[in-house]
Amino acid sequence: MRIRLDYGRDGLEVDLPDDNVVHTLSHQKADPLTDPAASIDQVLRCPTGTKPLVELARGRRDACILICDITRPVPNEIILRPLLLQLEAAGIARDSIRILIATGAHRADTDDEMVEMVGAHVAENYRVENHDGDDLDAHTYLGRSPRGVPMWIDSRYLEADLKITTGLIEPHFMAGFSGGRKVICPGIAALETIKVWHGPDLLEDPRADTGILDGNPVHEENTWIAQRAGCDFIVNAVIDPARRPLCFVAGDMLAAFHEGVDFVRNLVIDTLPSPVDIVVTSGAGYPLDMTFYQTVKGMCSALPIIKQGGTVIVAASMSEGIGSESFQQLFQDHTSLDGFIERLLRGNYFMMDQWQLEKMAAICRKAKVKVVTDGLPAEQINRLFVESAPSVENAVAEALVDHGPFATIAVSPRGPYVVGQIAAR
Repeated sequence: MRIRLDYGRDGLEVDLPDDNVVHTLSHQKADPLTDPAASIDQVLRCPTGTKPLVELARGRRDACILICDITRPVPNEIILRPLLLQLEAAGIARDSIRILIATGAHRADTDDEMVEMVGAHVAENYRVENHDGDDLDAHTYLGRSPRGVPMWIDSRYLEADLKITTGLIEPHFMAGFSGGRKVICPGIAALETIKVWHGPDLLEDPRADTGILDGNPVHEENTWIAQRAGCDFIVNAVIDPARRPLCFVAGDMLAAFHEGVDFVRNLVIDTLPSPVDIVVTSGAGYPLDMTFYQTVKGMCSALPIIKQGGTVIVAASMSEGIGSESFQQLFQDHTSLDGFIERLLRGNYFMMDQWQLEKMAAICRKAKVKVVTDGLPAEQINRLFVESAPSVENAVAEALVDHGPFATIAVSPRGPYVVGQIAAR
């Protein structure tokens, strides 16, 4: 059986044994929008739960528009061009519009990446700026959330007369779904906020997981923080595996977000009759699989469908290496994942990006993880609490030795973008 995994920009074709593959996880079929520009125009004029954008914009002195960073394949140019035209038509001067990249705790986007993200016209004619979570002085303190998260939000956004957020609604392995509130927290939050919101008090809750909103403390907290920061209007997209827009939602931050989540749920959930011995998955391709850090999401996508003691094989390009210096330091400071978790749960410990290793520990406690990449050498992968494999085929062959010739395999070509679940009995 030949299957194409999302990998880098071009994908990765792999050969898997027909007799062992019991299921290939996939999106439900949905037709891409035939005229995305017209669809955007429609939701801007007839939004969910609020007035049309042009009405909201009239009389406002300036506007701040939040967009995701390079790690999210949001169709920014399709969204921004009509949105910006409506703001200017409503009387907001072009030089009074700021586009703020919600980097969260990620690195700043480069000038070339900005052009890739928003298109040459927008990059050349509007202010496009990076958020910097390390610069606490660039944030305003809004108090503490119900669970005690200190709320520091980028002052440029808070001071804007019209606050607009954009983004992508897709499964998220901590917050349930991305989109909506998430571009505010963690998108434009200071590290002082992110390290608590991403801390073990919230992440160790079993409801802080993919596809879960009800009772999810990560979702509840950043929703509360986003409401406190304020948002006048959102525009969120849903895309298909080829990254073509399937749906746009716009309007009230909560109402439009939940409208988009309802649409996504019907597309991304795929069901297996029982857990499998081996899961072959991916880091979801460019831009999400540029680092080992982001590839953790692909690993964790196997959690609901892998047997205890099974094997997860994840392929990702990792063209930018492991991740941040802080994330790399975590592997140097700890000799095992168990030691890291023990230290984390004792309290009074913090290292930037620790939350990703915490989530990785969950899948590594349940299964062996093998990583296939051409972005990092094998000896480096083997120091990251996982095992390197030269190819997916080689990793599958080794797993069949471990689990026997009749072992079952599930394949998830899109990794974290499809939610696997086991059928209720």
